[in-house]
Amino acid sequence: MKAVLLCGGLGTRLRPYTYKTPKSMLEVGGKPLLWYVISNLRKNGITDLILNVGYLNEQIRDYFKDGKEFGVNIEYSIEEEALNTAGSILPLKEKLKETFIVSMGDQLTNVNIREMVEEHKKSKPVATVGLVKHKIPLEYGVADLDGNRINGFREKPVIENHINTATYVFEPEVFGFIKEKEDFAKDVLPRIIESGKPINGFTFTGTWFDMGRVSDYEKFNEEISMVKLTEDLKS
Repeated sequence: MKAVLLCGGLGTRLRPYTYKTPKSMLEVGGKPLLWYVISNLRKNGITDLILNVGYLNEQIRDYFKDGKEFGVNIEYSIEEEALNTAGSILPLKEKLKETFIVSMGDQLTNVNIREMVEEHKKSKPVATVGLVKHKIPLEYGVADLDGNRINGFREKPVIENHINTATYVFEPEVFGFIKEKEDFAKDVLPRIIESGKPINGFTFTGTWFDMGRVSDYEKFNEEISMVKLTEDLKS
């Protein structure tokens, strides 16, 4: 099974770090973010990879080359202009004739993609979307209303949602729903739903971090540094 890793973004929210480095090559714990993505895929038995690259792509290709050093096989699809998440896989249509994976090249996760693929293959929807539970505790007590009547109170309730991790398992049928320069979440997935075709959700139980902001990236690196310092002091 092939996996397409999207690594072509400009990473504007992580500037100034991404002025000279593509987002997927930013280091955490001494390794690029993309190294962790590839390692988790390899751990889950996914070794046939296509890296979709664009901005400063030479750094990615120079580091990972053909992938043999990392236990995988890598080929590259180079964007000359921004094509967005769904548009970026359109040129790969002839190479993706069977069930395939699409994921971002800049996440930190240990989620079990093998289980996600197995669940997808049981019913073979057009798409299976990887999700993680996200809980937000409110700072206040809230009242439950029926019109103007209060039926009860909840003290500092927790709001729970399922976040789209931008990890997908697709059937080749998905290409019939993609137009040029479109986004999966904004354009393609809603179009599939509107058509009546099935999309499944798969809730991961592992850890998942999106390095979307400078504060996230700096905080995570600081925590990694503290863990390393603690380990060094114990040794």
